Amino acid sequence: MVDLICAKNKSQFSSQLESMFEDRKNVFIGLLRWQLPVIDGRLEIDQFDDDEAIYLILSDQSGNHMGSLRLLRADRPHILSSLFPYLCAEKVPDNPHTMEITRLCLCPGLPALERFHIRNRLISAMVDYALFQGIRTFTGVVTARFLSQILQMGWRCQALGSSQSVEGTTIAAFRIDIDEATPALLQTAGIYLPDQINEYVRLKTPMAESEHEN
Repeated sequence: MVDLICAKNKSQFSSQLESMFEDRKNVFIGLLRWQLPVIDGRLEIDQFDDDEAIYLILSDQSGNHMGSLRLLRADRPHILSSLFPYLCAEKVPDNPHTMEITRLCLCPGLPALERFHIRNRLISAMVDYALFQGIRTFTGVVTARFLSQILQMGWRCQALGSSQSVEGTTIAAFRIDIDEATPALLQTAGIYLPDQINEYVRLKTPMAESEHEN
């Protein structure tokens, strides 16, 4: 199962988080050569890895990271609003029902086919989480090459503006509209796999608790 990790339960997943931050350093700094902060010479952790961040992590039986992504609330500072607002032709989406997808990271040591399946499981868990929590829009910043893949996944997705070159890499911003039809659209494309997210963790997320209390 994919574990959903937030401030409320992250103490239970310290080894998984550490393994994820190590792989993020290996992928984004070691392979992609991004200029990002490094903690203790081995962990890629930035200013958005705070208590508001939500992580979806798939690990092996030993707790080693296999794949993950990070979700950030769009009504708080996040990558698109803080670093790349000029990628949007109009206002950056920032309502409470929008989250930003960041740091999709797959363990570089895994075979390509296994990485493909892990990616699909993470996307499926992300969509289930959105539907459970009332998230209606995802945004993100990606390379133009990866954006073409995202646009072809079957869901309702569009670029938020023109792609631009930043430090030699062409990047663009996108938005994905999420509703009850999204799983079927992704399933048609061979991506969506139901019930990937840990049910217990879903029920312990901060948003779910606050809604229950109200």
